[in-house]
Amino acid sequence: MMMFKRIHLIVMDSVGIGTAPDGAAFGDFDVDTLGHIAEATDGLYMPSMGSLGLANIKPFKGIEPADKPLGFYGRMQEASSGKDTMTGHWEMMGLRIDTPFRVFENGFPQELISRIEEHTGRKVIGNKPASGTEIIDELGEEHVRTGALIVYTSADSVLQIAAHEDIVPLPELYSICEFCREITLEDPYMLGRIIARPFIGEPGSFKRTSGRHDYALKPFQPTVMNTLKDAGLDVVAIGKISDIFDGEGVTRSIRTASNQEGMERLVEVCGESFTGISFLNLVDFDALYGHRRDPAGYGKALEEYDAQLPAVLERLTEDDLLIITADHGNDPTYTGTDHTREYVPLIVYSPRFEGGRELPLRLTFADVGATVADNFGVTLPEHGKSFLGELSSN
Repeated sequence: MMMFKRIHLIVMDSVGIGTAPDGAAFGDFDVDTLGHIAEATDGLYMPSMGSLGLANIKPFKGIEPADKPLGFYGRMQEASSGKDTMTGHWEMMGLRIDTPFRVFENGFPQELISRIEEHTGRKVIGNKPASGTEIIDELGEEHVRTGALIVYTSADSVLQIAAHEDIVPLPELYSICEFCREITLEDPYMLGRIIARPFIGEPGSFKRTSGRHDYALKPFQPTVMNTLKDAGLDVVAIGKISDIFDGEGVTRSIRTASNQEGMERLVEVCGESFTGISFLNLVDFDALYGHRRDPAGYGKALEEYDAQLPAVLERLTEDDLLIITADHGNDPTYTGTDHTREYVPLIVYSPRFEGGRELPLRLTFADVGATVADNFGVTLPEHGKSFLGELSSN
């Protein structure tokens, strides 16, 4: 018998809370996304997350620990050998990634670039790791003049193609990305994602549009989402969740253009009648502020998210469980532009409970998926341990 009719998952993309024990193996020392943002901004105002127990996990400047936290709180440690979005989310839904997706921090091999050029009839410019906004500023004018494709990457397993919508219409850009997806599915490339990055505007004022589209690898095994869907339950994907799982296990996808819209859509979904899960990713933290090393912008975005959280909490009934976590870190005060290997927060709340308490450290993100599966009485994933039985006000 299911304990909750609906479980809502919020992934605060990249909101890590301190260096993971294996951080050094990933080149990460003394990283703490949330803690360092709080220090850099002279304190964060996040009363909603504070009331749920966020600062009971560990101190964060400006956030008060709750005397009687409304939620259960703790930390999760990633078991997979990666610190990217796909690895974090796939692990959350029960998979373990032991072979990390390939990264090309010095650009892609000429063989791959040549295949793209031959297929499209367009030259490729860029072919280096870069910030998406910066490379558009740097190469956008040349792209508009010549029609060449701006190809770039990052410290993630990703190939991104930026193109002006007036030069490369969206259908053509998407078709090019689909081709790139087909030819990079396996070794020697095995890229996690191909991303279409359309933009508009004039030189000096180029602006990316919401026409971004991700072409991910399909999960190599069924996830908890597949298991739920196969059992006739709803899996409502909000934001880029559907892209991350390449649509696998999703019964309904709601696209969003911002964190704010993601939270607004979640409020609407919480007001609907369904049985299953909603799964929201708030990507702006990572994409707009983490990679760009902007602690002030990141801090403001966290406070804006916190201000929207009460509207979600007000919609929840005793049949709802809310789980808030993150998929990796991205400390905006750290060197470079890459993700950081960190613990992530775990906040669990339902109006059913009079209050919460500390949960033991979870040794894999898959504990989230195991808890979801346990609640709905479907087959448990191979990895992860349910904490459903640990939720009681006693």
